[in-house]
Amino acid sequence: MDTKALLSRLIAFDTVSRNSNLELIDFVADYLDGLGIATQRVFDETGAKANLVATIGPADVGGIILSGHTDVVPVDGQEWTSDPFQAVIRDDRLCGRGSADMKGFIASVCARVPAMLAAPLARPFVIALSYDEEVGCLGVRRLLAQMAQWPVKPIGCVVGEPTEMQVVIGHKAKRSLRVTIDGTAAHSSLAPQAVNAVEYGARLTVYIQDMGRRLAREGRRDPLYDVEHTTAHVGVLRGGQALNIVPERCVLDFELRALPEDDVDTFVDSIKAHAAQVLEPEMQAIAPQTGITFELLSGFPGLSTAPTDGFVGRLKRLVGRADHGKVAFGTEAGLFTQTIGVPAVVCGPGSIAQAHRADEYVELAQLERCDAFIDDLIDSCRA
Repeated sequence: MDTKALLSRLIAFDTVSRNSNLELIDFVADYLDGLGIATQRVFDETGAKANLVATIGPADVGGIILSGHTDVVPVDGQEWTSDPFQAVIRDDRLCGRGSADMKGFIASVCARVPAMLAAPLARPFVIALSYDEEVGCLGVRRLLAQMAQWPVKPIGCVVGEPTEMQVVIGHKAKRSLRVTIDGTAAHSSLAPQAVNAVEYGARLTVYIQDMGRRLAREGRRDPLYDVEHTTAHVGVLRGGQALNIVPERCVLDFELRALPEDDVDTFVDSIKAHAAQVLEPEMQAIAPQTGITFELLSGFPGLSTAPTDGFVGRLKRLVGRADHGKVAFGTEAGLFTQTIGVPAVVCGPGSIAQAHRADEYVELAQLERCDAFIDDLIDSCRA
């Protein structure tokens, strides 16, 4: 099957992160098995989801990882003009959930496997497919724990998120946290005698937003990013039942997206310290049982691969672009570098502007460029 046919098959699997991805994994495993390639599945704790890894080429030489996530974001509440899990080609675009993010890259890689087998290869390719990237880059961590034990370390990794086939060498780190503020309830006429959880949630929100403004004014900057600095953002603030009841509980969700050169956990620690040293003492002076707790929702490291790295230069020559970029959105690339110590880049077909939206699409020309890139990569690894 060519890339378009494979992509159509992959889109047909409803791999929204809340669902199992095993049907897709089994399909790819069967496809590779039919070509004589052994695969390994690395399951989650429930057995309902799995990563898949396969090596094509010699096993005693460091290979190039071609990595993609199999899960997609939900279509709930979006107004699609066609079935999101049925690929449709119109206006030189292939539409469907996951077409850009990022089943297009997976399809292109799988379609080029026969060319890898025919090469022959002096350096192997490692196909690595993961689950639950969209909910915090969770699944790939189990796969990387195994890859870290491999006797021969790969020489580099390409994560095929949509970059319009530009080589991306950096992305921000992320931490998302949920804060629960437990106060005390009372009739609103007795408000001074109670601990208003919403009030303290609002005060913590202001502290986080002030941190974001300070980072925008004074923080480290990198002009290659759309947003040049580290950011702090509160996205959810919930609390209260009625105007005449002092709210007993408030829940606040916030995130930090930090330049990889910044220590994102330092900013998290500052927020926690403000809660513990300023807000909680005031609350507990009124009611000792009150308090503020933090829960990590998700997080991943940033990516910062040197533009002078030989692996970067090699890929830039193959894509035919001398420039490189950095992106604000997160990927699994930083985890590959952090866990197994290989240079990683992000490079794949399509635009992130089309991801996560109704009528998501990838241009057919982008798929053709990805096919050509992988073909050139194969040629560069021939014996």
